[in-house]
This record gives sequence, C-alpha cells and structure tokens, in this order.
Amino acid sequence: MMTERECRLTQSLPFAKTLGRLRSCQELALDFSAGIAFFFGQLSRLLFSLGSHFSATSLLAALLVSTLFLIYQRHKRGRRIRLRTIARALFPRRIMYSRSNQADIFYLFFNVFMFSVVFGWAILSYQFVSNGIIAGLVALFGPVKPSALSPTVTRSVITVMLFLAYELGYWFNHWLNHKVPFLWEFHKVHHTAEVLTPLTNFRVHPVYSWIFANILAFSAAAANGLGNYMFGETAYQYALSDTNIILVLFIHAYVHLQHSHMWISFRGVLGRIFVSPAHHQLHHSANPIHFNKNFGSCLALWDWMFGTLCIPAKEREPLVFGFPGRPNAHTVKGELVEPLINAAGHLKPLLPRRGALAPVSEREQA
Repeated sequence: MMTERECRLTQSLPFAKTLGRLRSCQELALDFSAGIAFFFGQLSRLLFSLGSHFSATSLLAALLVSTLFLIYQRHKRGRRIRLRTIARALFPRRIMYSRSNQADIFYLFFNVFMFSVVFGWAILSYQFVSNGIIAGLVALFGPVKPSALSPTVTRSVITVMLFLAYELGYWFNHWLNHKVPFLWEFHKVHHTAEVLTPLTNFRVHPVYSWIFANILAFSAAAANGLGNYMFGETAYQYALSDTNIILVLFIHAYVHLQHSHMWISFRGVLGRIFVSPAHHQLHHSANPIHFNKNFGSCLALWDWMFGTLCIPAKEREPLVFGFPGRPNAHTVKGELVEPLINAAGHLKPLLPRRGALAPVSEREQA
C-alpha cells in the first residue's frame, strides 16, 4: 500500500510508471474513506438511535430533568432563578476542565471504535444459549402447547423478564468485578474518575466490556429461553433499536444523572426499588463505608435482596471520587496498560512452580 507522499510524487513520473500506481492511490483513498464512514456510522448509532444508551434524546431529557430540579431547589430556598446561574450549576468549570473529564472524552471516542469490536468478541451466542435452554427444558419436561394468551400479553411478559434479566446480569457482573481481585484491576479504571459526568459511563477497560458483554448475553438468553418455552412459541420483547423498551425509558428518565453532580436521592420504598443518581454516586465514593454498595443499574431490588444496598441521605453528602495521588491517573499507561500488568500479577501465584508438579516422594528419589 502506498503512502500519501508516494501518491503525490507519482505526478512527476512518466505516464507509464504513474499508471501502474494509480490503483494503489485510489485504494488508499478508499481505505481512508472507509475509516471515516465507520467512525461516523458508529457515532450516528450512538447519538441518533433511540435505543442507544447515549442517544441525543436521552441526553436532552437528562438536561431537562437537571434544569427543572435546579429550578425547584432554588425556588424552594427562595433564591432568584437566573439562566446564567442555572447554566453554571449545570456545567461547573471545575468539572468541565478537569483532567478526569478530558480523559472521559478520550474514552468516548475510543469506545465508539471499540464497542462493536469488543461485542464481536463475545464467546457466548445469545441465540445459541437461548435455543439450548429451550431444548433442555423440552428434554426435561416435554414440549409445551402454544399459549392462548394474546400477543400483547406474551410480549409484555417477555419484555419484563428480559429487563429483570438485564438488571440481574448487570448486578452480578458488577458485584463480581468488585469481589474478584483479577477482575477489579479492569473495573477499577471506571472508579478512577474524579468527577462524574454522563461521559464517565465510557470510562471502561476493553477487558471489562468483554466480560460484561458475555455475562449479559447469558442472562438475557436464559430469560428468553425460559420465556419462549413457557409460552410454547417465540415471543419478542417490546424494543427500540433492539434495546428493551423499559431500559430505554429508564435511560431517558434519569440514568445519565447517576454519573453527574446532581444529588437526586430516592428514599423509603423508592430507595429500595430504584437506583437514584445519589445511589450510584455513593457507589463511586472513596469513603470505605460506601465500598461494595449499590451495584444495580436501574433497580435497587437485587442490592436490597443480597444485602449490598446503601440508601443515600436526602441532602447531599460530602463525597470524594477516584484514587487521589495516582501519578498515572487519566493516562493511557495508567488505565489501559497497567491494569493488564496488575491483573497478570494476580494470576502469577496460581501458576505451578517449576518442579512443583511432581510428588514429593519422586523429587526426593531424584
């Protein structure tokens, strides 16, 4: 493949030599265009697909909720409501210009490319696992006649089942990555954020994304297989751009604000059912009393059930995020390379030592 410089130099060569290189120059241009098309295709799906976890509509919804919340807070305290004051509160300079937020912007573009590649690596096939579960249930309990329920009912039930399966898979993956030292090295990247914005959602190591994708594939496939066997026929969830409609509603309601400085707290019964923005901010807290709490995505039910729930206070709690004093924080070396090295260090004690495989008696005889 020719470089751009070589392509330009062909203009000074005789026509016979230039002709032979023309196709290579065209291929170079085509490859470059393909890269641009791929990037903007990914960016378009990210921002303009209603089912995207980072859609423009969900970001606008988060902005609207934040604005109304700030207006309500100022009105309740008897303060004047000014557009400039609200704008400064929504986008404080200490957050916008922090190194942590700049690193999150890098992660956004990094994952725009990596997202499809990482999910393409998933070992578990959603359809394969789902079909396997149906086949196993048929073998154990026999086939089931198609349900007499209306398609609306079956679709509604399978939609709820898949949403709950997503939440359980999310909780289990999150819990596992905090409890297993090898996995924590990769998930810790997300917790190095010193300020929280919706972009912080992209601050994840590729290895973590790969593990997350496979766990979610299994949990969703298990629910889908069980639901389809239960109804005796294929039932499809209600979805937008292949994303569960219930999850889309949560994303548009307040999920973006979980990574933000907006202290919106759910308490009482609501605090035991839903993960408010304040719930997740406690999860990011550097205070040891908040460690290993609030692993859920939208629902706090699994945290409540498994004893990992921490309900936030009504008023903002003083919190510090990240790991202060890390020299390589927010760098490629510190957050993409070092986790691989540190994770390998956890595996080293598990490897057999030289000569350790032979029984003691045999080593003594030698």
